[in-house]
Amino acid sequence: MVFYSIICILSSLLLGSLSQASPASREFSNSGVSLSSLDSKSWFCHIIHTTLAQKLCLREGSSTISLNTPIGAAQGVVDVSGVNRFAAKYASAERWSPSSVVTEWALPNDSTNVSALPLICPQPFVDNSTFTEDCMSMILYVPATLHAHSSVPTLMWVHGGSFIVGSATNPGLDGSALALATDSIVAVIQYRLGALGFVAPNNQTNLGLGDAVNALKFLTTVLPSFGGDPSKITVAGQSSGANLIRALLAVPSAQSLFQSAILQSDPMDYGFLSSSDQVQLQQYFVSNLGCTATDSACLNALTADSIVNGAGLWQFNSSVYVVPAATQSEPMRVVNDGTFITSTLDSTSPFPRASKPILLSNVLDEGGYTIYGSFPSPMPEAEYVAIVNASVGESRYEALMGSQSYAVGTTQNDDYRPKLQVLATDSVWRCATWTFARNWVSNGGTAYVGLYSVGASYLGNSAVSFCTEPGVVCHQDDIEIVFGTALNPDSAQSALITEMQARYKSFLYSGNPNPDDSSYADWQAAGDSDVNAIMLGSTGYAPIGACTPSFWGQSVAYDYQVFNI
Repeated sequence: MVFYSIICILSSLLLGSLSQASPASREFSNSGVSLSSLDSKSWFCHIIHTTLAQKLCLREGSSTISLNTPIGAAQGVVDVSGVNRFAAKYASAERWSPSSVVTEWALPNDSTNVSALPLICPQPFVDNSTFTEDCMSMILYVPATLHAHSSVPTLMWVHGGSFIVGSATNPGLDGSALALATDSIVAVIQYRLGALGFVAPNNQTNLGLGDAVNALKFLTTVLPSFGGDPSKITVAGQSSGANLIRALLAVPSAQSLFQSAILQSDPMDYGFLSSSDQVQLQQYFVSNLGCTATDSACLNALTADSIVNGAGLWQFNSSVYVVPAATQSEPMRVVNDGTFITSTLDSTSPFPRASKPILLSNVLDEGGYTIYGSFPSPMPEAEYVAIVNASVGESRYEALMGSQSYAVGTTQNDDYRPKLQVLATDSVWRCATWTFARNWVSNGGTAYVGLYSVGASYLGNSAVSFCTEPGVVCHQDDIEIVFGTALNPDSAQSALITEMQARYKSFLYSGNPNPDDSSYADWQAAGDSDVNAIMLGSTGYAPIGACTPSFWGQSVAYDYQVFNI
């Protein structure tokens, strides 16, 4: 029997993370795995153009700044009071080839405008004038008080978007407030996405991941010139960005490039793709490309737009039918190739020795946007039973129905969406994250685990009314809390922004999210059985529910175990 995860059938975070919370409507197919996102193009184009229009121009009263680096003069602008902003190209590459770190400082897009921010990487649902294949760029936010001998830490942030959309200029990712609050440098990067970054006709794998490694190499070269210590880099990301961070933890050659990691809302249930699955996906991609894998003239003649909106978009929507392990949410993603990546970093193979401190977090209602966006009306018991059975297969279904967390019975107003939302949240995100934390700790590492009970509604999440209800925290609602970019935050949001930025500062400097002499609750490290997950935004610990060591990963397999990847 073919198994599909809850999220495979009910979502492709596609255009919830895909377009960073697109309010696109969705359709559910009773046959099992078709969930289409309807016209998010106009919405996302509006966001991109609005955001860039606001940020590409120098703010009133701002000025330019220049400083010397080992690879040339870095030119930037005073972005806000107390912060200097530098946009830079960190690497370059030929199409479907590994990237190389730049040897001279250059502005993105071959621009001569110091205030210009990077064009985004090629992706669907946007006007092709907004992207370029020469997109391996980053934005550095540097407190103006720093000088060449400051030696402060750096946070390198990787955006989400299901590995198919997103950029360093996504809403909410202005790193100015975070840099000031943490007394650190914040670098927000972008990397090759989708078919151009993860599915190559020539069998190249992990090109997008290689870009991120080169971003780290670039930082180690230039950071001292900005007042940063290259030995104090923390990598961080949300959703597929967190997935990429987890992949960096599995790249031996990258371990000397960063000291710690922060993973927010990583869908760990999916796992990395296997090499054998990737071969099938690559062959399928070529069959839809209109060129043979060896016809370089034909491949080079393809426009980026035709790749991402043609074969690439088809690949995203159809891969799950070719290789079920691909999922509908991240079918083009990191591959466990055995050379660049040498571990699955999950429960399917021996876990490597770990040493770095990591911080892992989820939000209270990770699956809320998907479930309530897909099912706007109350869900009766019969529909819930049918969906769960079709989603996970008979054996896993029986085990789930035996759990109090997911079993049928009396529910409020005969609506099973709350249970389905908990099941999606637990299986794809929360319990998978807790299992990862236990594995990390059991093999020598240190992990801190948290659950956001307060968030700031991310752009587009309001399209699903559930995500606007009091006490609900949907996927992505943690982003603007961490960055301090929430508009008109209420008192609870303001308090959590202050707390999280204080905790991140402590983690960047010491690997421990407990600031010295603070009144915040002690955030205990996870153990190999109890992960000690604290509530972020309220007091106490997160309820364990079904996230016990004996249930998910043991009694009920994760998707990466079912597919043996």
